[in-house]
Amino acid sequence: MSLHPDSASSFLIVPGLHNSGPDHWQTWLEKLLPRVRRVQQADWEAPRLPVWADVVRQALQETDVPLWIIAHSFGCLASVAAARAFPHKVRGALLVAPANPERFRIPAHELAGALPFPTRLIASANDPWMPLDSACRWAETWGSDFIDVGCLGHINTESGHGPWPAALEHLRELQDGRVHVQYAPSPIRFSDPVPA
Repeated sequence: MSLHPDSASSFLIVPGLHNSGPDHWQTWLEKLLPRVRRVQQADWEAPRLPVWADVVRQALQETDVPLWIIAHSFGCLASVAAARAFPHKVRGALLVAPANPERFRIPAHELAGALPFPTRLIASANDPWMPLDSACRWAETWGSDFIDVGCLGHINTESGHGPWPAALEHLRELQDGRVHVQYAPSPIRFSDPVPA
């Protein structure tokens, strides 16, 4: 399945912990996409939001064309934190299996607020890194289109997601504008306890 040719935009791969690995679906997808760049963190084993977000922010600052962000796990959090600084450089973002900010002691207010571009958040019902109800709440506060893909684990190599054709379909739908985006999300009370 191919994406629409678009000379006015490019793609930014934002991996999570361990750089997503050679057999990960992000690496598979990277080989299929035109005009793609992969974020390179200094330490893939130490996810710290300010540091990782700065690297994503720098990639956005350096680009000459708007980008489609394709993020996974902690890379989703880094992308959300960074992209607000350059909304005019982001066409949209595919946020797959985001990590739970609470697990990294990230205050909710650092990531709260609707994103000013289309996003789709893909969540798994048995993701060990983010409970489904928490993923749904983050989708609401970011104004993201929310897709529950069932029990796919963390949607990574360990859960059997090397080549993942569904990623291309989600990206194509995002490009086509076939996402339900709510730019005025319903209020989310982050003081409520979130399951670990």
